Amino acid sequence: MSIIGWMAGSVGVLTGSMAAGVYGLTVKAQKPRVIANEYEPSVPFEEVEWISHGKKVKGWFLPQHQVGGERNADSPTIIIAHGWGSNRAHVLRYALPLHADGYAILMYDARSHGESEYYRTPNGLQFRDDLLAAIEWIKSFPHANTSWIGVLGHSLGAFGAVLALEQNSSISALVTDSMPVKFATMVGAELKRRRLPEFPLAQLIPGLMVWRSGITRKTMKRANPVRILKENEKTAKTPVMLVHSNLDPFIPSTELQYVLSHVPNIPHLFVDAEGHSASDRDPEFWPAVTRFFASTR
Repeated sequence: MSIIGWMAGSVGVLTGSMAAGVYGLTVKAQKPRVIANEYEPSVPFEEVEWISHGKKVKGWFLPQHQVGGERNADSPTIIIAHGWGSNRAHVLRYALPLHADGYAILMYDARSHGESEYYRTPNGLQFRDDLLAAIEWIKSFPHANTSWIGVLGHSLGAFGAVLALEQNSSISALVTDSMPVKFATMVGAELKRRRLPEFPLAQLIPGLMVWRSGITRKTMKRANPVRILKENEKTAKTPVMLVHSNLDPFIPSTELQYVLSHVPNIPHLFVDAEGHSASDRDPEFWPAVTRFFASTR
């Protein structure tokens, strides 16, 4: 074998090994950690479940009760959507204050999270679809008032909620917290959690994730929160408020700044709580969120 042939063969083997390695990392990055729901709501709740794209989704419904103990079916409903690698127990930090404010609450584990069924290729569009399934379920639930449905989404749950805006007119008001906007940011956050180098993996992995998930290029192009929020603002369809912490180490607040560079008039709040899941600890968070939801009813 000539030297040139040997070198070409070696390059081919090396390239193939690198491609296989990147694909393997893609599979790992697309497999969220499954965390059990370690605790339950401290208020009366019901175990509920429904089907999302052929998979069982499990959740909790936290109703309001009248003074005599009877269920108050007239209370407005807010759906809580958790983020990647999380579960419904982890977003009780949103649910309980909103429940104390008089809302009935629906919260659930997205597919491949918590106690819900396994899904081979979790992605941002899946979070949209799981929220849409939750909305359809609550609309059919006889003990809930669905004349007004609010949504509070955290991280990738917020991303999915924005995507749901153009597919479901039943969302009456939406609050997002710590929402990623770019796919590279989402992947970069997961790589950071796994202590893997963001460059060049954050540029390579998103395309492989899309391919593994069977998502078309046209669908990916439309899955653009900025475009959807701009269209939503033009039609005044659904009131939206965006929240992000300046001290978020995983999904930087530059994501919200990017949205504002295209949709400058959208209601928003920057807080200074340290962490990706800490906005609710900022003293400005709850007054702003409760005031926003109340103003849309």
